[in-house]
Amino acid sequence: MTARTPSGHVVDTGGREGEPVPGALPQVMIEPAPLPLSVLELATVGSGQSTADALAATTRVAQAADRLGYTRIWVAEHHNMPAVASTNPPVLIAHLAAATARIRVGSGGVMLPNHAPLVVAEQFALLEALHPGRIDLGIGRAPGTDAHTAIALRRDPAALGAEDFPQHLLDLLGLLGDRRVEGGLAERFTATPAPTSSPDVVLLGSSGFSAQLAGALGLPFAFAHHFGGPNVQAAVELYRESFRPSPALDRPHTVVTANVLAADTEEDARRLALPGQLMRLAIRTNRLRPVPSLEEAQTDPERAAAEAMPSNAVVGDPGQVAAQLRELATATGADELMLSASTHGVAERVRSLELVAGAWGLVPEVTAA
Repeated sequence: MTARTPSGHVVDTGGREGEPVPGALPQVMIEPAPLPLSVLELATVGSGQSTADALAATTRVAQAADRLGYTRIWVAEHHNMPAVASTNPPVLIAHLAAATARIRVGSGGVMLPNHAPLVVAEQFALLEALHPGRIDLGIGRAPGTDAHTAIALRRDPAALGAEDFPQHLLDLLGLLGDRRVEGGLAERFTATPAPTSSPDVVLLGSSGFSAQLAGALGLPFAFAHHFGGPNVQAAVELYRESFRPSPALDRPHTVVTANVLAADTEEDARRLALPGQLMRLAIRTNRLRPVPSLEEAQTDPERAAAEAMPSNAVVGDPGQVAAQLRELATATGADELMLSASTHGVAERVRSLELVAGAWGLVPEVTAA
């Protein structure tokens, strides 16, 4: 997998010199982007919103990311959660890839224990044939849901463990054309009759297990830093120590995710981040709910608890966010950062992507006049 590194540019917001333009990007010289940025989308459902609203918002986010120069957009797999509409990544990926032109689209991730490897291989081989060179298959081994929903998905309580995950991953790689895999499903089955390319497979995780497995198989590794865990440096170092070159990748490639929300001022960013903080508190306390509106968040009885909860979220104005992202990249040695913006409104999420792109030095897509 080869990461595309955008070059630097100058942001021109229009207007007369010294005169601010409402809603425009800051008038500053931008250094070349230090490394690629990508987007993680949950298709969150806010208070008063429908599933259709959430998916339309995700489409707007994907199109903005495509226009602004982000490298990829991934959608997650979660089930039976009132705040998340992204239950079926392949279906949503097909829609987002058709609604965009350049950006890579993938899963962050498909929870492999929930699915038969042949089914996943068929789905992503078909997506790759429809959108060659633009499809990522991010694979995770967590259920993405509670135990009861996992049983309903897998239909067998005995299948709840992850002991078979390495073999299922090897079967999936073999079905997608990895010639290193001997035996397994690929001896009898094919994911698609006549492939000309295959999706990039990335292993997701928040522990040393996935880091070591990704390294041993020579796959890119994405660490779920947005979960809030403290193990990112240890995991990415273990990945690099374990890495063996493969036909997919000749050197380690680490993606680190982060909760990121930028606004024109730090005060606005803190206010807009509160609904996301309340959603994360709801998840941690198993009291699931839609993402509250900005007005609801201000008077929510859980506000103080949400604001006091430890967090590694990156929140602030564009300069503050860019500085904190540079610190995260330096601390982890990441090759790519993947941003997840959690708030109620889609306009605020898109604005955050615009501000970060401008401060980071991403090159917007150039369209013909």
